[in-house]
Amino acid sequence: MKRFLPLLGLLVAAAAPGASAQAPAYADKTHDHVEAGVYGNFFRLNDQNIDFGGLGGRAGFNINPYVQIEAEMSYDFKRAFPETFTNGATFSVVDSNVRVLHGLFGPKFQTNRGPVRLFLTVKGGFDEFLFDSRPASFGTFASSVQNLRAGNVKAALYPGVGGEAFWGPLGLRLDAGDEIYFANGARNNLRIAFGPTIRF
Repeated sequence: MKRFLPLLGLLVAAAAPGASAQAPAYADKTHDHVEAGVYGNFFRLNDQNIDFGGLGGRAGFNINPYVQIEAEMSYDFKRAFPETFTNGATFSVVDSNVRVLHGLFGPKFQTNRGPVRLFLTVKGGFDEFLFDSRPASFGTFASSVQNLRAGNVKAALYPGVGGEAFWGPLGLRLDAGDEIYFANGARNNLRIAFGPTIRF
């Protein structure tokens, strides 16, 4: 083993200049390498005609100016009820004992590095459907994540499109798509997310 340590050190030293030479040309101090944000999540469970609402967070890093890898998780703990009356429409949101936990990961293909970007994304992951009568809190979200293997977890695929606008490092993002989960076939569901984001 001791004979290989000097050889390993020599290989690392030889590879270091090559690694720094591989840095992409766009990697300068003004380039945004990382994005992070929070968002409000709307999820329409089409099979049961149930609308859910919740909160989520995401983080991504750029591979190049046009491709970003993102991971996100959201927790839907509210149910939304649209109602129409003769004098107008109302929209009420109440706590729900049925919760949905979403976890997605994949690439985001964006138009440019400017202040306004359009993008499309295809992410894979899971949807977990669970029953929880406790009030929604960070503790109930954390216990849902800890008990993922014991829950009703379904594989999910999310193709979506969206746009984001930045003012310096701060921005707003909107995306929408079809969050498909697999349970005795593919189940298509509308998903819309909107919220602030920061890049650095």
